[in-house]
Amino acid sequence: MFDGHPTACFQPFIDTATGRIAGVEALGRLRLPGGELRSVGPLFGDPKQTAGALRALDRQIRNEALSTFAQAPADWFLSLNISPRWVSQLRPGQALPSLAQLAKHGVPAQRVVFEITECSGNNQRLRDVTARYRQAGARIAIDDFGVGYSQLDRVLELQPDILKLDMRLFQAAARGGPSSEVVKALALMAEKTGCWIIAEGVETEAEMDFALECGARYVQGYLFARAEPGFFASDAFVERFAALRGRYVQHKIEQRAAFKRLRQQLAMLMSQLQAWATRHAPTTELPALHDYPWVLRFYQCDRHGTQLTPNLEWHDGAWRSDAGYIGHNWSWRPYFYHLLAEGWDERRLTLSSTYRDATTNQYCLTAGQCFDNGQRLLLIDVDPTGCL
Repeated sequence: MFDGHPTACFQPFIDTATGRIAGVEALGRLRLPGGELRSVGPLFGDPKQTAGALRALDRQIRNEALSTFAQAPADWFLSLNISPRWVSQLRPGQALPSLAQLAKHGVPAQRVVFEITECSGNNQRLRDVTARYRQAGARIAIDDFGVGYSQLDRVLELQPDILKLDMRLFQAAARGGPSSEVVKALALMAEKTGCWIIAEGVETEAEMDFALECGARYVQGYLFARAEPGFFASDAFVERFAALRGRYVQHKIEQRAAFKRLRQQLAMLMSQLQAWATRHAPTTELPALHDYPWVLRFYQCDRHGTQLTPNLEWHDGAWRSDAGYIGHNWSWRPYFYHLLAEGWDERRLTLSSTYRDATTNQYCLTAGQCFDNGQRLLLIDVDPTGCL
């Protein structure tokens, strides 16, 4: 027995290309006597609840969701959560209850996404079952992607159509720091494997911006709507989404303008430093860097990537020399071979993307330019937080 009446609610997925609702996720709720809706999620982790009672609850909510979905616009999809633990208990070749429910309610499998919700369960059995879902025409999503190694293992095993970024990881990443780079890497992996990304738990404008930064196909979260028993109009959030997207794009334009200004400043500084290097002048003749507080260091390499000179760093109004990296070869680093590929013949300044330096564990940009008739390269490491 459960406190409250089980009911299906629906939280929309917003299409980032149009701002329209593209589909909904069916979520179980208990309607309490006072009308409050409470998630059924905690019940599935309650040891007092029997497996039979939970299966019956799940099917009751799913039946209601499928019945209600008949009223949804024809171009929407419905996301249904599937527990790998229960899938693992199916006998080989056993009819799939979920597909039987779709047939009962006349919902085409092509309009359904089955969302794998947990790390537990047997991957081989899960792969067999998801293959049958796909054969019927449904798509497969993996929820809470990024929560652990088993999810990476499952991605390789199931080759899903959609990945839902783990909400806690996503929200932490939107605040910046190392988790931000992890989530961007996961999103890039999804892109390379042909998966669409869903960013769930989008509750703030910063999280919305980060979802767009990660290339999310859909966003889902309280910033737009909570799960409700009924459906919103397809265009209910178009205007709001357009405003948020417009602010995001404007911010990116401003970032590009700052990047352009940085390139211009680096070109001027590069000219001064190359003139100094060409004369083989002492460090006392180096220009002061009061106007360039974001410069971390500069150094010279030969055309094969081997460092020829000490790192020269500006600290407390004076230049300091660190000879510890002379002889190190940097040709394998992306900024270096990009420099060779893009700037060698034209002798133009190149600027890398932001990366975390393996030696200092600090975020950097590296500017580079060939000089001395192409025999040497001058490289400047920059702190992006101070100039962008």
